[in-house]
Amino acid sequence: MATISDRAKGFAEVDKRDGKLALAHIYVAFIALAIGGLCGLLQTLVRSGQFTLPWGITYYQILTVHGVLLGLILTTYFIFGFQIAAVSRTSGTLTDKQRLLGWIGFWTMTIGTTAASTMVLLNKASVLYTFYAPLQAHWIFYVGLALVVVGSWIGGASQILKYMEWRKANPGQPSPLLTFMVVVNLTMWIISSLGVAVEVVFQLIPWSLGWVDKVDVLLSRTLFWYFGHPLVYFWLLPAYMIWYVVIPKIIGGKIFSDSLARMSFILFLLFSIPVGFHHQLVEPGISSFWKFLQVILTLMVVIPSLLTAFSMFATFETRGRALGGKGLFGWVKKLPWSDARFIVPFIGMVAFIPAGAGGIINASHQMNQLIHNTIWVTGHFHLTVATTVLLTFFGAAYWLIPHLTGRVLTKKMNRLAIIQAIVWAVGMSIMSGAMHIVGLLGAPRRSTFSTYGDSAQAAEWIPYQIVQAVGGTILFIGIVLVLYIVVNLLWFAPKGETEFPVGEVSEHAEKTPMALENWKIWLTICIALILFAYTIPVIEIIQNAPPGSRGYKFW
Repeated sequence: MATISDRAKGFAEVDKRDGKLALAHIYVAFIALAIGGLCGLLQTLVRSGQFTLPWGITYYQILTVHGVLLGLILTTYFIFGFQIAAVSRTSGTLTDKQRLLGWIGFWTMTIGTTAASTMVLLNKASVLYTFYAPLQAHWIFYVGLALVVVGSWIGGASQILKYMEWRKANPGQPSPLLTFMVVVNLTMWIISSLGVAVEVVFQLIPWSLGWVDKVDVLLSRTLFWYFGHPLVYFWLLPAYMIWYVVIPKIIGGKIFSDSLARMSFILFLLFSIPVGFHHQLVEPGISSFWKFLQVILTLMVVIPSLLTAFSMFATFETRGRALGGKGLFGWVKKLPWSDARFIVPFIGMVAFIPAGAGGIINASHQMNQLIHNTIWVTGHFHLTVATTVLLTFFGAAYWLIPHLTGRVLTKKMNRLAIIQAIVWAVGMSIMSGAMHIVGLLGAPRRSTFSTYGDSAQAAEWIPYQIVQAVGGTILFIGIVLVLYIVVNLLWFAPKGETEFPVGEVSEHAEKTPMALENWKIWLTICIALILFAYTIPVIEIIQNAPPGSRGYKFW
């Protein structure tokens, strides 16, 4: 495993000042993992009916902590830490002004995170991950969320400005692939988070302060899911960045196609935002035509996902055969299965196969009726973000953190990292598998043992909830292991140099057309799709709001 090198090999490094900014984000991400992961364990134990929370802590309190810290904070902070380092590594050191913007964004997000988390821990904001009205949180919680979003815009601006600076200095040349991918992800994030920002600032904050006594629930949910589904791709695209650009270098191969990678990211940008209604298929007040239209757009993301699968396995097979792999699958044995930087993300890739199939079911008009609002959906989330995305992030952390700290991943930590991934896969297979099965039996989401009652159906669900607790316990062991490895890489691993691996494009790949970086074209199409998918439905929601609730609360 080639993780240690001397300077003679000429590894390009992330500037130490940029690395410090990236590490600050990574610190917060893993703190969120520790707290949110503990709350996740407690949730599974409570649902099993074998455990009661002490000290007056409520189930929905820990559910909110778990969802917000892991779904929003862990992911956003790790993504920004990775993206800052990626832009610095591939497009050059950030300028002082760009870095200052990054720090302002970081502290704005962190102040907001602290405020929102405090309200949840005080049980004044137990409104779950989606913070749906008419559940109401303390106004500080909503202000905190607004600061997280605004801070992300400020921090994202620093990365986009670096990209613009590179393009200006290199006219007519395609930008570094990793930087281009970062900008696509940030563009999607900024456009989609406008929805949740409008919801929080213009509906939820005035309502929680008592300035208005009602909010329009359907409008607020529509604004949330305008943001909520692109959020899934905001999690996923950095994992794709690692798969497309980093993994080929780790296995000693080359990027299969620069053009294909860029096109898949553009397709995600176009088809990830105007699709929020597929989370609202059972809600009244939205025409079935617009729901069906957004279902079609949702299923379009299958195309870039299949492009990614083709590209990755073409890269794997090409490298395996170059190393002497014979026969139909002989190349598989030649891949570096003893390298945690490869095998940990690879397990995440494999998990995305059933996760993607489940996503198609969730988005389908008829099949969604069976599993909507059951714990099947929770199991799906845990396969996507909590397995595919997080295992890829963990695998990236095993080279990114030592690169930024000037340390190395030892053979002992590499072996422990592989064990951690296996523990995670086993625990998630048990927990998520039980969630999927009992979801098909009708077990609801966001429920506890005490809410099931004494019905025969509820009695049928309980054994699966106990199995979930077993899987959740194994998963928590995986969290402890990854935290131990991260602490080692931050402060105790041997000093040395670790590469930030960035793959080269295959010499057999076609030349990248500059049209793929024509932002006027892609942003115009993106905005047109959004306006087409949302303008008339939102107007209808506002016009058809019950008397006295227009723009306010509808109970």
